[in-house]
Amino acid sequence: MSLVVTGEPFNKLSIFFPMWNEEAYIERAVGYAKIECEALLARGEILDYELIIVDDTSTDRTPELADALAAADPRVLVVHHPVNRKLGGSMKTGFATAAGDLILYSDADLPFDMAQVSQAVRLMRLYEADIVSAYRLDRTGEGALRAVYTFFYNVLIRRLFGVRMRDINFAFKLCRSRIFEHITLQSEGSFIDAELIIRTRKLGYDVIQFGVDYFPRTRGESTLASGAVIKKIVKEMLALRKELRGIKPVVGPNA
Repeated sequence: MSLVVTGEPFNKLSIFFPMWNEEAYIERAVGYAKIECEALLARGEILDYELIIVDDTSTDRTPELADALAAADPRVLVVHHPVNRKLGGSMKTGFATAAGDLILYSDADLPFDMAQVSQAVRLMRLYEADIVSAYRLDRTGEGALRAVYTFFYNVLIRRLFGVRMRDINFAFKLCRSRIFEHITLQSEGSFIDAELIIRTRKLGYDVIQFGVDYFPRTRGESTLASGAVIKKIVKEMLALRKELRGIKPVVGPNA
């Protein structure tokens, strides 16, 4: 049964990938993102799309492969950082570069099935949400230690900010670009995922969640649970908590 799009299609979907040394994944990530965007285009859910690679001064073949992908497809854009800016800096570059009225970001290792982007787009349209944020249905593949870190991290976010979210740091958040008229992200590290949701909720925007199957990284290594990363997260978390005391909603009954 074919899907029927109700309402106006979204003008443009921007998908960006923060990348540091992702030569093993870059071609697959861009390839599957293109397939999904073409399907959305064919169904009339979007009118256009772009795929953005943010190269965070990779030292492997990622920059070379990124430039080759961009040369072969005008819908692929590449931004090369002159200095390493970590995850937060790469995500800020991605959001600033994106021209779509919808913006999605994902890790280059594709921790979810890209076909589920269509579901996120439908949920955003149906519930008129400002962010559709996914959570992992089964996290056993990432290891026990990482799962423990994540549990306590989410509990800390609830205690400090009053935001109840499952898997707040998961790299699957579909956003309406209009929220960035009022949101300026500050984090340069891994706290940026939580910062985005916290600021969005504080300003009165609507955030909804849905569950997706999780596919853990099989090549390369994640450093998000290192001591230095955790220390930076705590520092940025406390700074945001202090800042939010003076922020008022811009939408909703209390705006």
